[in-house]
Amino acid sequence: MNTPLILASSSPFRQQILKKLGLSFEHFSPDIDESPIADETPQALVHRLSELKAKSALSRYESGIVIGSDQVAVFNGQILGKPHTKEKAIAQLSMFSGQTVSFYTGLSLYSIDKDEHITKVVPFHVHFRQLSQTQIENYLDKEAPYNCAGSFKSEGLGICLFEKLEGEDPNTLIGLPLIELTKSLEHFGIDVLG
Repeated sequence: MNTPLILASSSPFRQQILKKLGLSFEHFSPDIDESPIADETPQALVHRLSELKAKSALSRYESGIVIGSDQVAVFNGQILGKPHTKEKAIAQLSMFSGQTVSFYTGLSLYSIDKDEHITKVVPFHVHFRQLSQTQIENYLDKEAPYNCAGSFKSEGLGICLFEKLEGEDPNTLIGLPLIELTKSLEHFGIDVLG
């Protein structure tokens, strides 16, 4: 592959997911304002932010295909932030018990050379089991997911919190939808299996 592949993300989780494809890539931390705009839907927010992240590579690179991604968790129409504390994580997981949380992941590929981009929003729904206070606290003590939207890590012990997962690609929940990514890469002439 002659065109550099660039991941516009500081997330170690996104880097790990992208490594699954066996492609060499560079990465950098995009410096953008992630604040929502008034009346912006969660889907519109991740669409806009994933594009901004991808296009932020213009200040660092002269050539390449840039991957930008952003994700929000939504419960009862409200965007969930990262809990940062055990108390807030307990409150989030208690609220989710027996309920469904939706995740929307924006994925944007931007070709610097062609000044062309593709952006998609991929949904994923997490159905939580009925959880006891003891189960919630034990989970948080073991995994401490205080920097994760929704207060869990699905790639770890957090899987025990769920009744079922609903979506096309389990990688989406961790933050990078690989099925959509491989389709979008093909648009720019990169066949992962080619």
